[in-house]
This record gives sequence, structure tokens and C-alpha cells, in this order.
Amino acid sequence: MTETFAALLFAHALADFVLQTRWIAENKRRLPVLLLHGAVVLATAQAALGRVDAWELLVLAALHIATDGLKSRLAAPGLGAFLADQGAHLAAIAALAALRPDLWAGGLWGGLGWLPALMALLAGAVLAIRAGGFAVGLLMRPWADDDLPRGLTNGGTLIGLLERGLIFLLVMVGQSAGVGFLVAAKSVLRFETTSKDQRAGEYVIIGTLASFGWALLAAHATLALMAALPPIGIPAATP
Repeated sequence: MTETFAALLFAHALADFVLQTRWIAENKRRLPVLLLHGAVVLATAQAALGRVDAWELLVLAALHIATDGLKSRLAAPGLGAFLADQGAHLAAIAALAALRPDLWAGGLWGGLGWLPALMALLAGAVLAIRAGGFAVGLLMRPWADDDLPRGLTNGGTLIGLLERGLIFLLVMVGQSAGVGFLVAAKSVLRFETTSKDQRAGEYVIIGTLASFGWALLAAHATLALMAALPPIGIPAATP
């Protein structure tokens, strides 16, 4: 079951946060665009499991399409809608993995015992870094139009990606204490700006805590998933 879940989670991370373009995300009210995204969801799931004969993956893609369609038409854009949407997708993946735990073993990659852990690691990285950017951006959206100090174009976005990536890496290598140094470094670098403008200070604090918290949660969830899987390794060559 865990191997199947890890593979489907990897496929979901690719479909929603790597292969989904801004144009697709902004045009899901149009049925052809929604179906295109569903086709990507199906293709990534089939590729991750190494099989195209599982009709359950069609059901998973259909549920993904239905969830995204409801979100685009009924839910107001915001962090709550984003979390509910992702929660529904993860619930569908977990349910399928529980009902058909043999999907991984019956696929083309079933004999590669180390691969699910690698997929879990890559999925965790995408969810921590890329998905975290969307979540934090939606959280901060209500203050985006405030008269705050301006920096480099997309500079804040890049800083967020880098800090979440570093946090994820530190947790993965067992150096979580290093996160404290990142907090201290960012506080020093932002001190002059935040000390002169209370609104800017509060904006930076909220965004930083949300970004760090998301990355830590995703990293530790990834560790927990990987602990339930065979370790990543390169099998020894047979004579």
C-alpha cells in the first residue's frame, strides 16, 4: 500500500505543481482545459506506477477533474480553497492505495524496491518548495496591494523557494537545528526594512513563519513516509 501511495503522490506533485502551467490553472472553467489537466493527471499516474491497464487510475483522474471543476466554479480563490482541493486529492490517492495496494507491485517498476522512497523524497521536495509557494502566496494575498517597500521583481518569491528548499534539505540530512540559523540570518538581513515600517515587519514575519512552518511540516511528513518504505539504494551488480 505504501509503495502505491508514494508513487501516486509523486504523480500528483508532478501533475499539479510541475506540469500544470499558469494558463491551465487560470482556465479550468473551460472544459477542454480541465480535461487536458485530467489527461496529465492520468498520464503521470500511469507513468509513476509503470502500468496503463489499471482502470482505477481513470477513476482517480475523473475524481481529480471533478474536484478541480467544483473548486473553479464554487470556491472563492484563497488559501482555504487551495487546502481543501489538495486535501481532497490526497484523500482520493490514499483511498485508492488502500483499496488497491497491489497497483505498484503489478506495474513495470514493481521490482525496484528502492524507487518508491525516491519518489516520496521528490514528491516531498515539490510539495515543500513549489506547493508551499502557492500556499504562502494565497495566505499573504489580502495584503498584496498594501503600500509595502518594493524589492526586486519576484525577489520575494525566489527567497521563499530558496528558504523552503534549504529547510527541506536540512531536515532530510538530519540537521534541523540549522533552521534556527536561517531564521536568524533572515532576521538580520530584513532588520533595517522591518524596523522602519511596522506593516512591512508584520508582513515579513507572517510570511516567514508560514513559509518555514510549511517546509518543516512537509519535510517531516516526507521523513515519516520514507521510513515506511524500503531505503533508497543502488543494488549491487550481480556477476
